[in-house]
Amino acid sequence: MKRSKEDESTIVKRVSVRLLLEHERPEFDRLLEERHYLKSARLSGQTLRYVAELDGVWVALVCFGAAALHLKAREQHLGWSPRQRARRLKFVVSNSRFLVLAERQRYPNLASRALGLCLRRLDADWQARWKHPVLVVESFVDESLHPGTCYRACEFKALGLTQGYGRASRDFYTEHGKPKQLYLRELRPGAAAILRGGRLPSALADHEECLAGPCPFRAGPLRGLWERFLTLADPRKRGHGMRHRQASVLACAATATLLGAGGYAAFEDVCGKFTQRQLKALGCWRDEHGRFHAPSDTTFFRVLSQLDAAHFEQILAGWLIEQEPSELARLAVDGKTLRGSGRADGKPLQLLSAVTHRLRLTLASVAIAEKSNEIPALQPLLRGRALEGSLITADAMHCQQESARFVTQELGADYLFGLKGNQSGILERAERKLSPLFFAPLKKTPPGRRRTGGSSAARSGA
Repeated sequence: MKRSKEDESTIVKRVSVRLLLEHERPEFDRLLEERHYLKSARLSGQTLRYVAELDGVWVALVCFGAAALHLKAREQHLGWSPRQRARRLKFVVSNSRFLVLAERQRYPNLASRALGLCLRRLDADWQARWKHPVLVVESFVDESLHPGTCYRACEFKALGLTQGYGRASRDFYTEHGKPKQLYLRELRPGAAAILRGGRLPSALADHEECLAGPCPFRAGPLRGLWERFLTLADPRKRGHGMRHRQASVLACAATATLLGAGGYAAFEDVCGKFTQRQLKALGCWRDEHGRFHAPSDTTFFRVLSQLDAAHFEQILAGWLIEQEPSELARLAVDGKTLRGSGRADGKPLQLLSAVTHRLRLTLASVAIAEKSNEIPALQPLLRGRALEGSLITADAMHCQQESARFVTQELGADYLFGLKGNQSGILERAERKLSPLFFAPLKKTPPGRRRTGGSSAARSGA
């Protein structure tokens, strides 16, 4: 007797998924090695394995593991800088194996049902096993063998074909001639926007890796930065044991600052990850074996403690404009607290920084005075810089007349400042002047949540 479509739908609804038990691992691996087209069950790094069952019988096997290290299409889609990719890649996992054991013709929609059930519980299971959340899932599909229908049914987005290379060792790739379609799915709404943000929400920030990420500058531009610093006189007395020239130390510190480092130890850590070619371009010390070495934290301290900070930033800003002229078109002003720092009153040191939007490079920073806040630090941070026509973004603290006047009248730039409900006067004026459609999204507050936010005040707006 032939099953009806209604019967088939009812059967698929009985499918459930669970994590693989340890004693089931040999059979799980055997099935992958025999029936999966990759003929391999080997997975590296953090992994989770699921089985989909129908009335206690295995009908599908699903594996999740570490995400690919470098994917141009993924990085472009998420809007990641190299530093963000290095720090946040752990929030992306790969659906590295998916094997349907039952006949697809007999159980239509079985693949999408099994995959969808896994995706619903993946974040919770990953946190329970590996102690950090997951925001995005990626997968590669060889569309010459499989059309990828179940991925599209589960709301994955196709980002394009890979280049047809596979990783053979740590930094070596071989061409296999079989490009695959890259699929990406967000596990929570707005995951891509969260991951590309300058600062992660507090619940995620605690899990972010403390890495600087690869240096995005090539040897040629780095050499030019080193040559710029050669124009500064070195106040140190040359003597036995002094290995690093001042220009090299300053060029290394400047590059590390652009990558987000905020202290002497951080400078040493970031520069220690540079390639030999980059260290050579930065004029670093070369040992008797021909290897180049970055300065130590104590060397950074000795050189930078005698430096004219304003002159240093002027040289750095001029060089950065030459490399990325468009970077100064949009700057984000934001405050941050330096971990491990301390003032005389015991409170940590707070900095106000100007960060470029696209590459997230720190252009400049100033210390916020004791018993003060970010507002008085805005003008010293930006004054004297060629920012005419740029857009300066900042949070609601700077939404006041003096900051707006400084940006527009002295810098010749535009601003986009946050506007909160506690600034009742200006918020009421904004609501009168702007279209009600501008505030419509803000009034759609989810049940149980209190509306605290407002809008954004731009130069041409409120």
